[in-house]
Amino acid sequence: MITAITITDAVLTELHGLRAQVPGVTGTVVAAADGLLFCADAEGTRPEVIAAMAAAALGLGRSTGQEVGLGPLDGVVIRCQQGHAVVYAVGVARLLVVLGDEGLDLEILHLRSRGTVRRIDAAFAA
Repeated sequence: MITAITITDAVLTELHGLRAQVPGVTGTVVAAADGLLFCADAEGTRPEVIAAMAAAALGLGRSTGQEVGLGPLDGVVIRCQQGHAVVYAVGVARLLVVLGDEGLDLEILHLRSRGTVRRIDAAFAA
């Protein structure tokens, strides 16, 4: 059985790995779909606030996807002048937020994040 400490370690390892694999990633947050922060690798930010706002974005994205018939939500991309915030659904109960600067390559992020999302989901399921 995996303990809470082991789950935290496993998730943080995934967050650090994603940051190392994708140039431009500046921070990551994992939270429950209701906005409760689980863990973060996002210095210089307020992860609790990011978690809550990402949960709202994820909920809006899910509702919009259902309304227009596009199927289950994978994620929401927020583009700003100085970078991106990308929110990925991790199963139905959690989310992953990836923050990136203006040099973030979204294609590489989307490719690399698929495995990260699966492994984070598996860590919670174990």
